[in-house]
Amino acid sequence: MHSKTPEMSQVERSAIAKVSMRLVPFIALMFFINFLDRTAISFAGPNGMTQDLALTAAQFGFAAGIFFFGYIVLEIPSNLALHKYGARRWLARIMVTWGIVALLFTWVSSATELYVLRFLLGVAEAGFSPARSCFSACGCLPAIATRF
Repeated sequence: MHSKTPEMSQVERSAIAKVSMRLVPFIALMFFINFLDRTAISFAGPNGMTQDLALTAAQFGFAAGIFFFGYIVLEIPSNLALHKYGARRWLARIMVTWGIVALLFTWVSSATELYVLRFLLGVAEAGFSPARSCFSACGCLPAIATRF
């Protein structure tokens, strides 16, 4: 049995095109910044951060890895909050706290501070990928999501 979905009108197509033209670049920019943020430590380490903070290879590896511990620990609670507050609000919260933690990296002066901020960065970034997906799939165009 095949269910037929009604064809979209010209107005709906136009609205979808306008929303897509505004949201897709924004979501792509967020994804790019997310990728840059996760890999920034791999660029900072060999370019002077390890010398400035007097980090050993083990300390540097721990600093790089502790991000994922915070991310994994709070991924499920973040997804529950995403469901409770909605994609737009939760994504805004993620971006604001992520930006604040990223700004605090400016004043890191010891290995301990680096560990704490890398962990907090993982905590702040937890739930970003599901929130981004939910925002792009359901949060901005619920009428389209129900068609498929």
